[in-house]
Amino acid sequence: MKIIDISNDLLTAEVFEGDPVPELVKLREISPESPYCLSGITACLHNGTHVDAPSHFIPDGGAIESYDLEKFIGPCRVIEVSAGIITGRLVEDCFPRECKRILIKSKGKAFLHETAAEVLSYLGYELVGTDGTSIESADSNGTAHRALLGRNIAVLEGLNLESVTNGEYFLIAPPVKIDSAEAAFSRAVLVADYIFWSKK
Repeated sequence: MKIIDISNDLLTAEVFEGDPVPELVKLREISPESPYCLSGITACLHNGTHVDAPSHFIPDGGAIESYDLEKFIGPCRVIEVSAGIITGRLVEDCFPRECKRILIKSKGKAFLHETAAEVLSYLGYELVGTDGTSIESADSNGTAHRALLGRNIAVLEGLNLESVTNGEYFLIAPPVKIDSAEAAFSRAVLVADYIFWSKK
């Protein structure tokens, strides 16, 4: 089984403008006085590879624990696009049909327009991922997020797709369970060749 780690390291990943920089704090070191090491962390939930919940943009929207985990586990497609704005027309013309999960590779330089999010919803997608820090550009007003999250489509951001080519994979990327949070970190991986899946 070939597993590809598509997560970015939380402490070294690009930080969205205005978000706090993550920091790992050593609370204990192994020493004659302490038999164990202990650390704490401070970070925005939107640092590194993470999942946005509806409550990130939708008033009274579901928090991270409300997601059905099946959204994050199953077949997916990786599609590479050019830098710029992804429109609804581009999605209609170039994105695969009969696909529930799509990961967009663009070196973090492509962003969804609201029309693209609406078409992705119409086509039945359940998860949209990106290798950017956000599915929208920094100067956007959240319309694409609202278009997806308002329809309970999961948003997976901050991926590392450098070693991944276009094609079909099996995605495993559930968010960490944090009650009432609007986002959570994810350790996202792709299975590139096969996976044994039992329905029993």
